[in-house]
Amino acid sequence: MVFMPRWFFILLLVLGLAMWASAQQDPAPTSESQQDSKSPQEPSPNPPPPRSDRNAEAGESSSRDTKIDLSPPKDDDKKHPYSQGAVSDEEEATEGTNDVSELHPWDPHKALKDVEVGDFYFKRKNYRAARERYKEALYYKENDAIATFRLAQCEEKLGQRDEARRNYEGYLRILPHGPLSEEAEKSIARLKTQAADRTAVKK
Repeated sequence: MVFMPRWFFILLLVLGLAMWASAQQDPAPTSESQQDSKSPQEPSPNPPPPRSDRNAEAGESSSRDTKIDLSPPKDDDKKHPYSQGAVSDEEEATEGTNDVSELHPWDPHKALKDVEVGDFYFKRKNYRAARERYKEALYYKENDAIATFRLAQCEEKLGQRDEARRNYEGYLRILPHGPLSEEAEKSIARLKTQAADRTAVKK
């Protein structure tokens, strides 16, 4: 067995450590092809939006290609001879009116609150204030049966018999067999009798 001096082992150890340290500081360069394959793909920039040179040159909108033909079908006047009269009647009826009709806000919670406040006034015999609250309830919720019935009661108390009768009838249209329908029918009969009595007195 050949004996190696101690210093030789130390020299090999120092050289090995030096090579390891230099490898850590300067990694071996790779070729450009290897770097390109390892680097993540960068997204390509967004392509420009498609353009219609034909429309741009003509100064026209592309929406003209999507126009819908609203003309009547062939032989429509023979198949529907009265349709033109109905259209002209509608045009005459709406002539001079605004195209935008007023939309009522739909708020059933507000209407319910108005009915509650109206009931509060009605119990205290403040029929005018109650009537306004029931009207407001019907503004926020059309065809509310309770508000219509209570409004009729207020109008009857205030001597507005024709309006009261209309609203009692309105309640019966909304709820023909509702919980207050019997009372509404009795009120209508009573108002009719009063109207007949007034007519007889005038004669």
